[in-house]
Amino acid sequence: MKVQDQLLEKAIPFIKECYSELGQSSGKIEARLAGIAEAIRYKGYYEHTFQELEHGAKMAWRNSNRCIGRLFWETLTVHDARYIETEEQMAEALFRHIETATNGGKIRPVITIFPPTHDSAQGAFILNDQLIRYAGYETDNGILGDPASIQITALCQSLGWQGAGTPYDVLPLVVQMGDRKPKLFEIPAELVLEVDITHPDIAAFDDLQLKWYAVPIVSNMYLEIGGIHYPAAPFNGWYMGTEIGARNFADQARYDMLPRVASVMGLDTRRDASLWKDRALVELNVAVLHSYQQQGVAIVDHHTAAKQFKSFEEKEQKVSRDVTGDWSWLIPPLSPATTHIFHQHYSNEVKLPNFFYRHEG
Repeated sequence: MKVQDQLLEKAIPFIKECYSELGQSSGKIEARLAGIAEAIRYKGYYEHTFQELEHGAKMAWRNSNRCIGRLFWETLTVHDARYIETEEQMAEALFRHIETATNGGKIRPVITIFPPTHDSAQGAFILNDQLIRYAGYETDNGILGDPASIQITALCQSLGWQGAGTPYDVLPLVVQMGDRKPKLFEIPAELVLEVDITHPDIAAFDDLQLKWYAVPIVSNMYLEIGGIHYPAAPFNGWYMGTEIGARNFADQARYDMLPRVASVMGLDTRRDASLWKDRALVELNVAVLHSYQQQGVAIVDHHTAAKQFKSFEEKEQKVSRDVTGDWSWLIPPLSPATTHIFHQHYSNEVKLPNFFYRHEG
C-alpha cells in the first residue's frame, strides 16, 4: 500500500469519529473527507483544522492507556504552534506553555503542538524528556542530581551550558528545527515553580532539603492524529503524589532517598522484615502531598486518582466507549491493592489518536 493510501486510511476513521463527537452532519464529514483525499493526492499530506487538532489531542489523552487521570480529557487547553519557523519561536512557545500550565500553582492541563513531520523544513523536535527536569552529573563521588538526566545534561554541557552543581539544577531546553543543529535555551527562573518538601509531623525531614518542580510536562512523545505525526507536542496534567514520592525520590535508579528518610525517622534498616522501606515510603509520600497542598500547588493522591479513574470508566461506559488501559501503569506504586484498578482487567489495545514514545515511531 502506498504511503498516501495509508495516510487516507488513517484519516478516514479519525474524521468520522471526531466530527461525530462534535455533532457534525454526515454531509460535512463526507465533504471534509473529499477535501482530505484531494489534498493527499496533490500534496502527499493534509492539514488539520484547529478544531480537528484540538479534539484530536483531547482524544489522544482519552486513549492514553497508561494515564490514570483521563477523567479530565475534555479540559485540555490546546496551543497551536504549527506556524513556528525558528528555534527562538519554539522556545517562546514552550515558555508560554510552562507559564500557562503552572498558573500560579492552580495547574491547567495544556498541550502545545508544533509542526508535523510531513513538512521537513518545519519539523520540530524537543530533546528533553520533560520541559522541566533536574540535571544529573557524574562525579568522582557518584551521581549528583537526577541519574535519569545524565545524557541530556551532557548534551547541554556540550552546547555550552554550565549548571550550578546542586542536586536540583533546572536543565535548559534543547530544541531543533528540521535537521538543523540543536539550540539551547535556559528557562527563566521565574517560570519554574518549585515545592520545598517538609513533613507535617517529622521536623527532621527538613534536613533532607528535598524539593521538586510543580508541573510534569512530558516532551519525549509524539502525537499521532489521523495519520499525521507531530514529533513535538509537550503536554501536562498535574502530579499524582506517588510519581514524586514513590518513584522520583524513592527509586534506586533516581534520587534513592529511602535510606535517608529512614535515617531521619530513626528506623531499623538492618533487616527488611522491619518494613523500614514501606514505612519510609509512606511518610515520604505524606510529605510530598502535605508540601504541595500547603504551598497551593495542585496534586492528587493515588486513592483520589483511582476514584477519578472509576468515574472516567463510568462516563465512557455511558457513551458506549470501551476503556483500554495498561494495568501495570494504572496501578499506583504505593498500596495498589487498596484501589479498584488492582482488581480489574483492562485491554491494552492501542486506539488512535494517541501519544507514542519517540523510539517507538
